[in-house]
Amino acid sequence: MCSSDLILAGVADRLIFGPGDEFYARGNWPNEEVEAFGIFRKGDVYLDPETREVLGFEAREVGSARVVEQDDGVYTMTMTSVKEDVRLGDRLLPTEERRVESTFYPSPPKEQVEGAIMTILGGLTQVGRNDVVAINRGALHGLEVGNVLEVSKSGRLTRDRISRELIELPSERAGLLMVFRLFDKMAYGLILETEEPIQVGDRFTNPR
Repeated sequence: MCSSDLILAGVADRLIFGPGDEFYARGNWPNEEVEAFGIFRKGDVYLDPETREVLGFEAREVGSARVVEQDDGVYTMTMTSVKEDVRLGDRLLPTEERRVESTFYPSPPKEQVEGAIMTILGGLTQVGRNDVVAINRGALHGLEVGNVLEVSKSGRLTRDRISRELIELPSERAGLLMVFRLFDKMAYGLILETEEPIQVGDRFTNPR
């Protein structure tokens, strides 16, 4: 999305929009024939928990709209659905540019991959089956769409009753996730199964 792909103003001078409301927008979209758009707002920062590198920003979908007419680069659009209140300054993206693969062929990664869950989409603290997570590994680490990864929880700390030394117990399998959308340094994964709640910071690796 470029800096100009946004909602400029409401036709009825509104600040917040709902289904059926019309608004003006402008954008630099290569295909001017596209009529359906998703409306997005910047969400979480994807920060690698290991290196602290910023890997990206979440684009949270808040609604959808379609083009009514276009005049000299300014589009008149009407809201078709909302998930949250849509506001001035929210961003637009043609739906053709955000298609996600609908057919997957589950497979283990061809290379050894290890990493951590960065965030859970939807603002959850723990996830279960069919929830979506963002992970800190991507195409540059050898991942492909359809790769299945095993999620583990760090072993609990316990104290040796004789020496009083703290001992970390072995990690425990927590579930499986499958990569369904891939970027260079990160990916989105769908939780396929859980044996206990999965949370931010849990580790993943090739399935055993």
